[in-house]
Amino acid sequence: MVYKAEYIWIDGTEPTARLRSKTKIVKDDVAHADLPIWGFDGSSTNQAPGDNSDCVLRPVAVFPDPIRGGEDILVMCEVLLIDMTPHPTNTRAKTAVIAEKYAAMDTWFGIEQEYTFFKDGRPLGFPVNGYPAPQGFYYCGVGADEVFGRDVVEAHLQACIDAGIEISGINAEVMPGQWEFQVGPIGPVDVGDHLWMARWLLYRIAEEFGITATVDPKPVKGDWNGAGCHTNVSTKAMRENYDAVIAACEALGTKAEAHVKAYGAGIEDRLTGAHETAPWTEYSYGVSNRGASVRIPWQVAIDKKGYIEDRRPNANMDPYVVCGLITDTICSAAAGQ
Repeated sequence: MVYKAEYIWIDGTEPTARLRSKTKIVKDDVAHADLPIWGFDGSSTNQAPGDNSDCVLRPVAVFPDPIRGGEDILVMCEVLLIDMTPHPTNTRAKTAVIAEKYAAMDTWFGIEQEYTFFKDGRPLGFPVNGYPAPQGFYYCGVGADEVFGRDVVEAHLQACIDAGIEISGINAEVMPGQWEFQVGPIGPVDVGDHLWMARWLLYRIAEEFGITATVDPKPVKGDWNGAGCHTNVSTKAMRENYDAVIAACEALGTKAEAHVKAYGAGIEDRLTGAHETAPWTEYSYGVSNRGASVRIPWQVAIDKKGYIEDRRPNANMDPYVVCGLITDTICSAAAGQ
């Protein structure tokens, strides 16, 4: 007997990487921990030239397949060169080094992934001509005149639960056809594995409905919110001491420019200072302030311990890159490095 393993990886498309996958048939006496490496044509994924095109897939995380069911699995892979070293596009490997270096600080991440459904070339819920009513009633709304795509969202939520993804919630967002799901809190490498897998499931399930999902940070120009990937973070010290919370906010400010550059393509279109964003050229933090770069939740200020929300990352960000960078910035400052 056999089972199907969907090998999933991140390609080398610039400026925003894309997900790829293919199916391997595996003998049922092969344990998940012993899944073999596999190869692919890197010249077709922007990861190799045609005259030296072989790249390697190494399984790093396994999830039950909620679509095929049975014994079938989804396999998150990292990309290697043929000498078994990380491919230059392998951002997971770089974050794993940072996570190991600061493992004692026990950093947790919770990521809020916003995305937008499109059908027939326009956001789901937008009329054929013109625009819908201004944003205001769509956020966490209910009713066929305010919410569009709930059937896809519910199917995706259940699929993530069945796959063992650490999904923690969903909600409709401020523009028609725009939604959010949250993943975490878990560590910097694991949250990347889970978020990328949740994205793959979103795209795959939306196929069944004839709908596309995009993480474009500004899917509609004009007076509409963009799409972000707000990133919540805490270290063990932050979960115990408010001084560590403030220190983390200050540390992020010292490397603000480097962070913005790594937070997703097109960030200038989204971080304008309007639509609940801080300007991409400025850094700020504040309690309960969604117009700041970094928000300290009001409950954290009252409890004098907890976490912070970096509101700058785009919906199209690479979670390995963002979580690795935040971990390095906060933890290196705390360690006095």
